[in-house]
Amino acid sequence: MGDIVGAGLVSHAPVIMFPEPRRIEANGGRDFTLATGLTRLRHEVIDPAEYDTVLVLDSHWATTTEVVVTAHSRRTGRFTSDEMPSEISGLPYDLLGDPELARAVAESGAGRSLWITANDDPYLPVHYATLNLWTYLGRAGTPWVSVSVCQTATTEDFLAVGEAIADAVTRLDRRVLLLASGGLSHVFWPLAELRDHMAGDPGHIVTPEARAADERRIAWLEAGRHDRVIEAMPEYLRFAPEARFGHYLMLAGAVGGARCGAPGRRFGAYENGIGTGQVHLWFDRPATGWQDGPTR
Repeated sequence: MGDIVGAGLVSHAPVIMFPEPRRIEANGGRDFTLATGLTRLRHEVIDPAEYDTVLVLDSHWATTTEVVVTAHSRRTGRFTSDEMPSEISGLPYDLLGDPELARAVAESGAGRSLWITANDDPYLPVHYATLNLWTYLGRAGTPWVSVSVCQTATTEDFLAVGEAIADAVTRLDRRVLLLASGGLSHVFWPLAELRDHMAGDPGHIVTPEARAADERRIAWLEAGRHDRVIEAMPEYLRFAPEARFGHYLMLAGAVGGARCGAPGRRFGAYENGIGTGQVHLWFDRPATGWQDGPTR
């Protein structure tokens, strides 16, 4: 029987791909903890962990009529971002896949009347929400599978997709890490102003209200209050969380939803990404299982 052995809400902010001297310059003389935090996460959590496959809930992969899971045996090539080609260009990648797991997720979704498909089209694009994290956290020989965030899905749909993922993992002999790759509030500064807001200090978040909304949810997640984050989604949507927070909500659904009480460990500070809120939070699997409810 398989298991989700760890899960993280992890930022893929493009600044982590800048050369270190440029990061330090942009951040006023010190590195972004978005970069150093991923290095810590690699050494303290990912490297020691026993797992077979990484499943990335990719907030940059916006599908419309279905949730898609990559079912390739292997994806290789070079990646240049159409969004930021000056910053992420010619990035080589070599990702093993897990077709059996992808098909199992699709089958589990069908049993719940969810539109989830496994797709191995060789021309299917790769996105930097997967590749940036793989650059920091990937290890040779370990499959990385991407899951899209469907832009027509509701909060309830995202949670149900997470349940389908958990069911598929349980039915297979897999130990899986889940990475919800994406940010928090996600409104950028206008072009004429954004170069004045490159530093990581959260004082650069686009509004004080967005910062407060992010920090409230970080506090809830650090306390294991996934129930509060889920219940307050209508309010949070006013602050335009990245991908309508679908990456986190699928993670939450996979680890018990509102019944999950796993506290988040922060790797680095809450930082600005040209107006958006970014953080790394890791949830270790509780010894008694993911569905231990929070202490109220």
